[in-house]
Amino acid sequence: MPGTLQWMSIRKKLDSDEGIPEQGVDEDEVVQEVEPVLDTPVGPGGLTFDEDAAGGLGRHLGIVSCTLLIVGNVIGTGIFSTPSSILSGVGSIGASLMLWVLGFLLSFCGLFIWLEFGTMFPRSGGEKVYLEAVYHRPKYLATVIFAANSILLNFDASGCIVSVCWTCIILVSAGRVATTWSERGIAVGGTFRLVKHRISQMDTLVIVFVVLIHGFAPRIGVYIMNFLAVFKIVILLFVVITGWVVLSGKSHIVDPGANFNNAFAGSSHSGSDYATAMFKVLFTYSGWSSINYVLNNVKNPIRTLKIAGPLGLAICATLYILANIAYFSAATKAEIESSGVTVAALFFRNVFGTAAERALSVFVALRFDLSARIHFTIELAKEGIPLPFGNRFWASNWPTGKSPIPGLLIHFTVSVIVILAPPMNIAYPFILDVEGYPAQIIYLFVVMGLFWMRWKRPGVHRPFKVWWPLAMFYLAAAVFLIIAPFLPPTNGVGDTPPLPYYLYCLVGIGVLLVGVVYWAGWRIVLPKVLGYELEPHKETLKDGTVVTLFARKKVS
Repeated sequence: MPGTLQWMSIRKKLDSDEGIPEQGVDEDEVVQEVEPVLDTPVGPGGLTFDEDAAGGLGRHLGIVSCTLLIVGNVIGTGIFSTPSSILSGVGSIGASLMLWVLGFLLSFCGLFIWLEFGTMFPRSGGEKVYLEAVYHRPKYLATVIFAANSILLNFDASGCIVSVCWTCIILVSAGRVATTWSERGIAVGGTFRLVKHRISQMDTLVIVFVVLIHGFAPRIGVYIMNFLAVFKIVILLFVVITGWVVLSGKSHIVDPGANFNNAFAGSSHSGSDYATAMFKVLFTYSGWSSINYVLNNVKNPIRTLKIAGPLGLAICATLYILANIAYFSAATKAEIESSGVTVAALFFRNVFGTAAERALSVFVALRFDLSARIHFTIELAKEGIPLPFGNRFWASNWPTGKSPIPGLLIHFTVSVIVILAPPMNIAYPFILDVEGYPAQIIYLFVVMGLFWMRWKRPGVHRPFKVWWPLAMFYLAAAVFLIIAPFLPPTNGVGDTPPLPYYLYCLVGIGVLLVGVVYWAGWRIVLPKVLGYELEPHKETLKDGTVVTLFARKKVS
């Protein structure tokens, strides 16, 4: 039906993917989850629910895989590296731990908001879908602004930073000198002969290997990702239990509780310091919305999202807070602040010695998950946003017909540039900030959209409904995190000198403004100057993917 979103029942499709509904789940409830909920299109491309979900591997991710998807995308993205910079930013152990708890609360509030949207609109794309559902006019504006952010910042900051941080540890564990280019070389994956620093041929695969496996053997990639997600939990549990042993006094660490005496001494009094540190904390929790980005591939998406989302984040948050306590029990405040991005290595060295540090650090360095945000590019191409090389290429699952290799390639390319190009000690903290700031603006509009939907469409069926005080708390925090970074920090320069402390905010806003300019040129300026109008039509690709394309129709 033109101009109408048809949330057609896909019960037969779900039954074919999953078989008989699980025991304890009412069969009528399963059908209700995919019944029509809105009478207007979600995306400006006008794709129906079935058209949007067409192509690829279909619905193959269950509750276990989705839970481990969150765990794999969260753990390893910062808990092993960022606690030192967060402590340096806020100045005290107590303030640092409070930020980790606050980050946990904010992440759960955000998760519940995304659960409400995700159960109303069980489509891949996450924030893109929710912005389009709320901000219909001007048409395509919200989509293009989101596209600018997701493409220009389409690197996995966690992947880039953790790859480089832990290749340093791999080199240390091998008894080698960790130089800038040896770290970068191993992080990208390949053969590098660095004679000057006696680093001979290094054949390791990180990003390249992950892209190849996820691209050409996606099911094997899911199995490996699940295994390593469980392995990450085991490693963090080891850190946590070791921390308990240290705090009990049954180790050689002298006065393990020293950091917790007068824990708030030296705390910063600048809102800018706390906002910048909170961006890093939230970065370590980033990944809690991973399921929302791949809902087209999730079995029984609404039920799975409601179970796997809270479960995955709860596992990560509990381990994070306990791991920080363990770090603070095994090292002095000065040691942690000077450890840079290898605070976990410091923990292993202080507790077990250099040999154990080398062995355990290799296991911690294992990372196989790939950001679920590669699906952003696919969903944008399917909506008709003009991209280089054409929308068919980016929306397709070429060449295997099962995995989005074009999306993987653009994600890989930008990530490699980020690893190789900038100076690491300045660029990587800046990357965390510049990626987090425009994302926070987008999150602000998402939560405002939630209140708008509650007001304008109170009768819409919501399989999950967030408690409104939690949404208000998230809204207030988002406003603070957008305003506070412009306040002068305590040291006057921030954590990325010689760059101005407010630069990452301006860069983030600039990225979003690029989307506004691009939209104006595509939808208004060029059609008016060249005398044509954009006429949309749908096309089904060879792999079954349905994409919206535009033809230029001359205006007489």
